[in-house]
Amino acid sequence: MRRRDVIKFIANATVAWPLAARAQQSAMPIIGFVSATAPDRYVSPVVDAFRQGLNESGFVEGHNVAIEFRWAEGHYERLPAFAAELISRQVAVIFAGALPAALAAKQATSTIPIVFVMGADPVKLGVVASLNRPGGNVTGVSQFYGALGAKRLEFIRELVPSLSVLAVLSNPKNPNAEDHLDDVRTAAQAIGQQIDVLRATSENEIDAAFAVQRKSLDTISLS
Repeated sequence: MRRRDVIKFIANATVAWPLAARAQQSAMPIIGFVSATAPDRYVSPVVDAFRQGLNESGFVEGHNVAIEFRWAEGHYERLPAFAAELISRQVAVIFAGALPAALAAKQATSTIPIVFVMGADPVKLGVVASLNRPGGNVTGVSQFYGALGAKRLEFIRELVPSLSVLAVLSNPKNPNAEDHLDDVRTAAQAIGQQIDVLRATSENEIDAAFAVQRKSLDTISLS
C-alpha cells in the first residue's frame, strides 16, 4: 500500500470516529501510536515523518487531533496491555510500528482501524488476508526485510572475501525471527557459507552472545 493511501486511511478513520465517543471525550479524536521499540534517536525520524504525513492531510497534533504514544522498549509482553489501554481510550485508529505491535493490536480489536509498518510478510504471518485486499480492520506497509537476507549476505562476502564463519544475531521474541533466519540459512547454504546464529532479547544478552561467539572462534582457531 502506498504511503499516500496509508495516510488517507488514517485520516478517514479519524474523521469517522464514532460520534458517541466524541461526545464522551468532548475533545479531539485520538490516534494511538504503539511501538515495540523505544523513543530514541532511531525512532524519532519515524515519528517526525508520521506527524508530517498527518499535517499534509490536514491533521495537526494538538490542534484537531491528539496522539498517544506507547513504547514497549523491546518488552513485547507489554504490547497487549498497551493495545487494550488505547482501546479503552476510544482511539479513532491505531498505528502499529512493526509486526509485534500489529499482532497485539489485531488481537485486541476487530473494529478499530489498524495501520501497520513492518519488515515482515504480513500475509504469511497472518496479519492480513492478502496484499491487494487486506480485509478486516488492518492495513499498512511492509518493506519485506527478510527477502533481503540473500543480498545482505552477498554484500558481506564482498566486503570480507576471507569470511569463514558469519554470526547472525536474532531476537527469538520477535514473531518474524525464524522467518528471517530461514531466508538467511537458505542463502548461506546456496553459497556454502557457514553461519552461527546468536540469540538475544536484551542488551545484556547481546553482550553475552558475542562473548560466547568470541570463545567459539578462539577454539576453532586453536584446533
